[in-house]
Amino acid sequence: MSIRFASAASAVALAACFATPAFAGEANAANIGPAAETETEITVTEAPASAGLPVLAPIDLSEAMGQEEATPAITISGSATLASDYRFRGVSQTDEGMAIQGGFTIAHESGFYLGTWGSNLAGWGTFGGANMELDIYAGYKLPVGEGTLDFGGTWFMYPSGADTTDFVEFYAKLSGAVGPLGLTATVAYAPSQEALGRVFFTGARAAAGLPNDPGDKEDNLYLAGDATYGIADTPITLKAHIGYSDGNPGLGPNGTSIAPTGTYFDWSLGADIVPVSGLTLSVAYVDTDISDRESAYLLPNFATLAGNSIADATVVFSVTASF
Repeated sequence: MSIRFASAASAVALAACFATPAFAGEANAANIGPAAETETEITVTEAPASAGLPVLAPIDLSEAMGQEEATPAITISGSATLASDYRFRGVSQTDEGMAIQGGFTIAHESGFYLGTWGSNLAGWGTFGGANMELDIYAGYKLPVGEGTLDFGGTWFMYPSGADTTDFVEFYAKLSGAVGPLGLTATVAYAPSQEALGRVFFTGARAAAGLPNDPGDKEDNLYLAGDATYGIADTPITLKAHIGYSDGNPGLGPNGTSIAPTGTYFDWSLGADIVPVSGLTLSVAYVDTDISDRESAYLLPNFATLAGNSIADATVVFSVTASF
């Protein structure tokens, strides 16, 4: 890993810059916000002076009855999304086709949370025959200065897929705000596992079922920086992302890899529009620096059924309903 961290130095510096000055709270997969408080009061208007009646102050019923509204210790949030493509770190997991996704999170006021998220798959993303990805994650959030530190782990599962398909990844995110910008720096690390191993050196060997190094185990590092900017007095939020992957430069036991060419960058620029509470319309330009030449050794695996690259530039549209 010392070599990988050296090769990722520039990306580390980039992610670190997102974690500076003053920080504010983060909205993420685990929504730990308290329920909105409501207040009931009866106001007796002031009588004309000629009536000679005293002026009565407003009465708060909850206060008068000795009751205070309690914030729930446990909150549940969730969402459902329809997207034109499922891009995982810039690479399509649905053969550049549409995806239906959804999940929910259970969060405790202490900062602990647990959740799950799923999506359909196709093509490269089938990981040994699975047509679904199911992630189970757990973590803990705590305030750091005026920001939030979020750390935990995700178990990537591919139900009905081949053996040695699932893998675990641990993450840490530092988020906050600098002026009007919301910023997040992420470090994700998957320790050595067979699902990430360099079992096939080429796509041709994978297609023929002839492993070069059966049982090999490899790790993976991912660094990312994200920024958001809410346009004042509008329901529009602009967003930007850049990520850096460092993993094995071949194919795992199921002919796939979460770092297809070993090391590469992915990025996106987009916007979220919230026309009504609980509904988000999104658009994003997504791209990577993986060239056709660099990924040629992965063929026929690293391509759509029509033979097109699954890591080229695209625009992804989505609509999300959340609660």
